[in-house]
Amino acid sequence: MTLNGWLQIALFSAIIIALTKPLGGYMTRVFAGEVHWLGPIERGIYRIAGVDPRTEQHWIAYAVGMLIFHVFGFLLLYAIMRLQNLLPLNPQDMGAVAPDLAFNTSVSFITNTNWQAYGGESTMSYLTQMLALTVQNFLSAASGMATLVALIRGFARRSSETIGNFWVDLTRGTLYVLLPLSFVLALVLVSQGVVQTSGPYAKAAVVQPTQYEEPETDKDGKAVLDDKGQPKMKKSTLTEQFIAVGPAASQIAIKQLGTNGGGFFNVNSAHPLENATPLSNFLELLSILLISAALCHTFGVMVGDTRQGWAVLAAMTILFVALLGVCYVAEQNGAVLVKQGVDHTASALQSGGNMEGKEIRFGIANSALWATATTSASNGSVNSMHDSFTPMGGLVPMWLIQLGEVIYGGVGSGLYGMLMFAIVAVFVAGLMVGRTPEYLGKKIEAYEMKMSSLVILITPALVLIGTSVGVVTAAGKAGILNPGIHGFSEILYAFSSASNNNGSAFAGLSANTPFYNTALGLAMLFGRYWLAVPVLAIAGSLARKKIVPSGPGTLATDTPLFVVLLIGVVVLVGALTFVPALALGPIVEHLTLIAAK
Repeated sequence: MTLNGWLQIALFSAIIIALTKPLGGYMTRVFAGEVHWLGPIERGIYRIAGVDPRTEQHWIAYAVGMLIFHVFGFLLLYAIMRLQNLLPLNPQDMGAVAPDLAFNTSVSFITNTNWQAYGGESTMSYLTQMLALTVQNFLSAASGMATLVALIRGFARRSSETIGNFWVDLTRGTLYVLLPLSFVLALVLVSQGVVQTSGPYAKAAVVQPTQYEEPETDKDGKAVLDDKGQPKMKKSTLTEQFIAVGPAASQIAIKQLGTNGGGFFNVNSAHPLENATPLSNFLELLSILLISAALCHTFGVMVGDTRQGWAVLAAMTILFVALLGVCYVAEQNGAVLVKQGVDHTASALQSGGNMEGKEIRFGIANSALWATATTSASNGSVNSMHDSFTPMGGLVPMWLIQLGEVIYGGVGSGLYGMLMFAIVAVFVAGLMVGRTPEYLGKKIEAYEMKMSSLVILITPALVLIGTSVGVVTAAGKAGILNPGIHGFSEILYAFSSASNNNGSAFAGLSANTPFYNTALGLAMLFGRYWLAVPVLAIAGSLARKKIVPSGPGTLATDTPLFVVLLIGVVVLVGALTFVPALALGPIVEHLTLIAAK
C-alpha cells in the first residue's frame, strides 16, 4: 500500500460526502415540484403526453405506468438495432444486430444494467448509440429515481391512497437532475479529450505491416468455434488502422451519472478516447456514486428527519470503505505473483502489486477504487479488467454485486434496496424485544415483510439458478475460455451482474451466444421488475398507514446501534446466500495460489 493511494481514496470519499447535502437538498425540491427553471419544457411534455401533473396515482397505477413505459422502450430499442443498417448516421455501415443480441441489449439498457456482449465501436451505429442507448441511459435512471421517491412518499404520508405520479417523477428526474448534470460533465469530458463527433472513423497507415492471428467470425460478428468449443483462429496482416470515434462524451456522462455503465467503446473507461486524463478519470469515478449518495439526504429530508438519511449513508459508507480496503490491499500486495518472479514492490518507477489488466496511467489505487465503486453502485463501467484481479481482489466486486448493490447502489434502486434491508433489520429488532417493529413511525407488518423478502431473495435465486444452469449445460460451458475454478467464477460473476443490474463482467466468458444472450436477458428483466413492483407495493401499503408515536420500546433508527444492525443484516444475508458459491470460485482459487507458493 502507498500513501499516495490512500490519499486518493480519502479525497474521493471526502468529496462524495461533501456533495451529498447540497445535491440531496436540490433533488428534494425537484421531486416536491419546487424547481421550475425548465417549466415551459416540462409543461410541454405533459401536454404532449396527456398527463395532468396534479393527478396522483395509486401504487398499482404507478407500477403499471412504469412497466408500460419500459415495454415501449424495449420495442423501440429492439427495432432500432434490428434496422440500423437501413437507418441514417451509420458512417461505418454497421449491419443489423443479431436477434438474440438485440434482445439482450434492449433488455440491458431499459433495466439500467447495460450489460454489453458486443464491442460498441464494431457493432452499433451512431444513431443506435445516441437515439437508443444514450436515451435509455437517461430514462432507466430516472425510472429508478421515481420508484425510490414513491417509496419515500409511502414512509412520509399518512392515510393516503396515492404515492405520486410516475410520469411527473420521471420527467422531473430527467429534466432537472440528469440532463443538466450530464450536460456539464459532457462538456468537461470533451475538454479533456473525450471524443464527441458524428464523423466517420479516422484511418491511419501503420509504419510496419504486422501479421497476427484473430478469431474467425460469422456474418453476425460471433466467434466461430471448433470441435472443442474454442474459437477458430485465422492469420491476418495489419496494414492500416481505424481509430474509432463518435458521439462518446454525451453517452459517457449519463452512463456514469445514471449508474448505467454501458461504454461507447469495447474496453469501456479503460479506453483513452473515453477516459483520457486523470481528471476525466476522477470525475467519471465521482459521478458513479454522486447521485446515489445524495439521494440518502433526499430521503432524510422528505421523511422529515435528516438523521435517518445520514444513518443509512453511514452504513453504506462503512461497508464501502471496508471492502475497498480489502480490494486495494489484495491488488497492491500482489504476493500471489512472487512465484512467477514478478517484482511487485511499489517504488518511484512502478505501482507495484498486481498490474495485470490495469492501466499504468491509473495505477492500482484508482483501479481498485473504480472496481469497488462501480459494483457497489449498479454502474458496471470499468477502467481495469476485473478478470485479471487477484482472487481476493476479484471477490470484492463480485460480492458487492451479490449483496444487491445496496451500498450506494444504482440511482434510486440502491437506496430502495437498502431500505428493504432496513425493514428486515427493524423486524429482527422487534422480535428480540417482543414488540411490533416500526420504521419511521410506520408499523412493519406481515405484508411489508413478505414484499421485502421478495426483494431480497429474488436476485440470489436468479444468480444461483442461472449459474447452476450455466455450469451444467453444454451451451453454458461452451462460453468458458478459462476452464476450471476461474471459469466457474466467470459464470457466477455474469449471472450476479445481470440479475443485480450491474453490467460489469469477468472478461473471459464468451457471452455473445444465444444461450447467454437469452439467459442473462431474462435475469436482467426479472432482477429489475420483480424488485421494483414489490417496492411500490410496500410504498402503497405504508402510505395508507397512520404515523405511530414512538414509545419506550421503539428502536431508534438514527443511531450508531441501528447502523451496526443494518450492516449486520446486509452482510449476514450476503454471507449465508453466497459464501458457498464464492467458496467454489475465488476463495478456493486464492487457496490454490497460496498452496502453490
